[in-house]
Amino acid sequence: MTDVEEVLSRLRRYPDVEALNLYAVDAADRLILDVAAEALTTDDSGKIAILGDAYGALTIGAIAAHDLREVRVHQDLLTGELALANNARALGFADRYTVHPLGAGLLDGVRVVLLRLPRALAGLAEVADAIARYADPEVVVFAGGRDKYLTKSMNDVLAQTFSEVRASRGRQKSRTLLVTGPKPVGSPPFPVRDRLDDLDIDVVAHGAAFSGARLDIGTRFLLQHLKWMKPDAREAIDLGCGTGILAVALAKARPGIRVVGTDQSAAAVASARATVAVNEVADRVTVVRDDAMSSAAANSADLVLCNPPFHVGAAVHTGSAIKMFAETGRVLRPGGELWTVFNSHLNYRGVIERMVGHTDVIGRNRKFTVTRSVRGLHDAQQR
Repeated sequence: MTDVEEVLSRLRRYPDVEALNLYAVDAADRLILDVAAEALTTDDSGKIAILGDAYGALTIGAIAAHDLREVRVHQDLLTGELALANNARALGFADRYTVHPLGAGLLDGVRVVLLRLPRALAGLAEVADAIARYADPEVVVFAGGRDKYLTKSMNDVLAQTFSEVRASRGRQKSRTLLVTGPKPVGSPPFPVRDRLDDLDIDVVAHGAAFSGARLDIGTRFLLQHLKWMKPDAREAIDLGCGTGILAVALAKARPGIRVVGTDQSAAAVASARATVAVNEVADRVTVVRDDAMSSAAANSADLVLCNPPFHVGAAVHTGSAIKMFAETGRVLRPGGELWTVFNSHLNYRGVIERMVGHTDVIGRNRKFTVTRSVRGLHDAQQR
């Protein structure tokens, strides 16, 4: 019999940020696996789906405990998808699951769903609608998370799509919801579309995309500096592009530029591609799912725009932003510019200067700082 806890203890977060206060498995993963244990004991191969599995703990834990095969998996973040693949390969489970986008291929006929509850309510609403729309009518959803990130609003969102939502007893500051009885669904509620009149841009957003179809205030502040960003740039990258607003705004302002939008979120990439299409700039803007530009060639861009995150999953941690700055230093050509907006209290300027090049503060308001970094020839020679 497989020692599941020993298996879980071997999981890593790589290629995501790894640190002493960041974990590949937590108490919520263990609770979901325990509560769902009886339901997972099934002979119906291909009837189990796992959504939102951060680094593979739910998928690998379920496979190891119940000798499962043909498990269907969806993870929004590419780092989670790659971490699961690395962990599964190391443990000999690589052939036990398949990866799917959120939709019919993931959920058709599924009878058991394990779900890590996403913090964005719109993301949860899109997931709940997909389960109700495609899964077996008798589907049972075991949804869970850490207490500090669970809200009553999550129950309300699930109750819009399912007839019964029951909470479990808590354990180790974690809790699960047992969700059953999918209700009839109408037209898919996502993606949504909105217009930003002041930018002359239509925005399309799936549920898990950061800030939805709105323009977040950091991006708005960065856009105020658009006309000063390396005027002779021909190839630009919108790093962590979200719904693609920066990429589209740059393309509309400069007909001669080519832009790549990159994000590790599947929801963001789908949103940005749709935003690019509706604004008719698809001939000059390409969107790719990537981990901090890791697939971009060195010395391949004249301009990078970035509104970096300051969270790694649920933990406040600057590792993801630092990774993005390091990759920018590699990807920019000598003389290339990085324009960044960040919460002023994070004081990224020194880190950016070390990893990219000479950095000036160009703008600051009560909450945000905008910087311009120039990669010098000396910086290029050191890399």
